[in-house]
Amino acid sequence: MKVYLDYAATAPTKKEVFLAMEPYFKASFGNPSSIHECGQSARKAVDNAREKIAKFLNCQTSEIVFTGCGSEADNQAITGLISGLRTVGKPHIITSAIEHHAVIKTCQDLVKRGMATVIYLKPNRDGIIEPQKVKSAINSDTVLVTIMYVNNEIGTIQPIREIGKMLEKINQNRKQRIYFHTDAVQAAEYLPVDVNYLHVDLLTLAGHKIGAPKGIGLLYIRKGTILRSIIHGGEQEMGLRAGTENVPYIVGLGKAIELIDKEQISVEKVYKLRDYFIDQIIKKIPEVYLNGSRDIRAPHIANFYFKDIEGESIVLSMDLEGVACSTGSACTSQSLEPSRVIMSIYNNAWRSAGSVRFSLSKNTTQRELDFAITKLTKVVERLRQISPYYNKE
Repeated sequence: MKVYLDYAATAPTKKEVFLAMEPYFKASFGNPSSIHECGQSARKAVDNAREKIAKFLNCQTSEIVFTGCGSEADNQAITGLISGLRTVGKPHIITSAIEHHAVIKTCQDLVKRGMATVIYLKPNRDGIIEPQKVKSAINSDTVLVTIMYVNNEIGTIQPIREIGKMLEKINQNRKQRIYFHTDAVQAAEYLPVDVNYLHVDLLTLAGHKIGAPKGIGLLYIRKGTILRSIIHGGEQEMGLRAGTENVPYIVGLGKAIELIDKEQISVEKVYKLRDYFIDQIIKKIPEVYLNGSRDIRAPHIANFYFKDIEGESIVLSMDLEGVACSTGSACTSQSLEPSRVIMSIYNNAWRSAGSVRFSLSKNTTQRELDFAITKLTKVVERLRQISPYYNKE
């Protein structure tokens, strides 16, 4: 039996999505910028996908820009805003220490180039960024707050709506508006992403987390938000993203988002399975601890600390047993450095090194979880027997 529990890294392309995309690889292969029939057929497909997504996000079609991935959308949101703003002082950005690398490294690059100053807020012990901390970090040069919706490593849900509403009130008494961006890549399939409900100006999504292919993402940009393009060339995507549109993948993203509304009944199932999984692991395996809040988390992610064992050893051993999981973000899987997310919450290198992420989907079954729990129990017992750190008495 093979069990995949790494959906936070990537999900398979859904059958309905693949079938919707297929015609645009062959029969309707035209360039959407061409004025002939073949091109206009492609243009119509792109427009239809944009309309589906606009309905899902509760925004205008002109507020959606398709990108090559979620990381590009994060870069466009942050660098594009800072490059496009005209400010008196040096622009100040507020973000968190637990953001995706696409946000962290973009902010670091802006600091290195002398284009901005950045403050990285630490989460509380539950892995939550408190709105009051955001408020306290604001100064006269603050122009952007960027806080992720769901943490990709531990699954904690950040209070985006609360922060957004707070910023709206603050903006009423400021000359320089503070814009609000959220990376909602891990949230789209399970949590509300209505941009007006969240009170955000910029929002990032990625296709391969929700059943579309890898290589497609989008950035929502509230009307009136001025961004400068980071990819130069043609005037595609309202002049913000040069390059011929990836028609099949855009169609696939539109279809994947359309399917989310039809699958809402499955969300409660994922919540129940996740809770069952957490309870069983804590019950059956000694000295294992859940990272982040027990309750304020997305339904598909659970991250555990296994005392006195290296996370990489667990992941490799579980893979040999037929279960796919990870030590954290897939974007940092080649790095041997301690998890920045775990360290920022617990300041414990041992905990960081011994943590493993399991992530479910709407298709995950209890039978698969029982299989994974059985294998995990044996793997942890075996690894602790050979661990020089674990007290075996």
